[in-house]
Amino acid sequence: PVFRSRVGWAKTYLLQAGLLQSSRREWFNITDRGRKALAECGGVLDNGYLNQYPEFKAFQGRKQPTAAQDEPEALESLEDDLPEERLEEAFGKIQSRLESEVLETLYGCTDSFFEELVIDVLLAMGYGGSRREAGMRIGKSGDHGVDGVINEDKLGLEMVYVQAKRWNPDHKVGEKEIRDFIGALDMKKSRKGVFITTSDFTKSAILASENTSFRIVLIDGAKLSKLMVESGVGVSTKQVYHVKVIDSDYFAEDGSV
Repeated sequence: PVFRSRVGWAKTYLLQAGLLQSSRREWFNITDRGRKALAECGGVLDNGYLNQYPEFKAFQGRKQPTAAQDEPEALESLEDDLPEERLEEAFGKIQSRLESEVLETLYGCTDSFFEELVIDVLLAMGYGGSRREAGMRIGKSGDHGVDGVINEDKLGLEMVYVQAKRWNPDHKVGEKEIRDFIGALDMKKSRKGVFITTSDFTKSAILASENTSFRIVLIDGAKLSKLMVESGVGVSTKQVYHVKVIDSDYFAEDGSV
């Protein structure tokens, strides 16, 4: 288990630094940056070396806020972080790694499975009631650019249409795809839509979604994987730690007992 854990973390760090890339599920290729790193690192690739890459530094910085961040003055005199803070930081890193692994796995899914998956995520977030009542996949020929539809509320008073693009990180969603989606919403006589991709959106795509009378929500790969982890879609609980505190009420000797 220790060996598998170390290898898993190493793979995650190299992916986040851009030294590896995921070509499909459980397949990884070394990148040009990775080859250059091997020639320059002197045989040692550690966190200190990887910190030169902004993508890796951003990954390392993604963790849960702690009391130390909220009140930095309160801990200036302490040599080490409090145990609760170390636990919170470790949890944040585990979450970030899990989100990265979820996103890597999504690249290897089929398009039809991915379209079903995004409906599952929206249902888990509280849209509609059940899959049978609220969500259905449309993605097929003649769908006019719409991959799914879901009820905005449990009564089904308004429909939200979904577009899902399972694209690799280097293939960003552009302005054309957003405008095509807006056109599809217009044909469906709907004003609301969610565009979900495993990659990212160009600046022009983001502007196109903002400069319209339609309400378009954009969800990129990083946000999608985070939503999946938070909603419990495609992940399971491995271990639970209960952090307990003293129960002051129990020890209150007020004479009533």
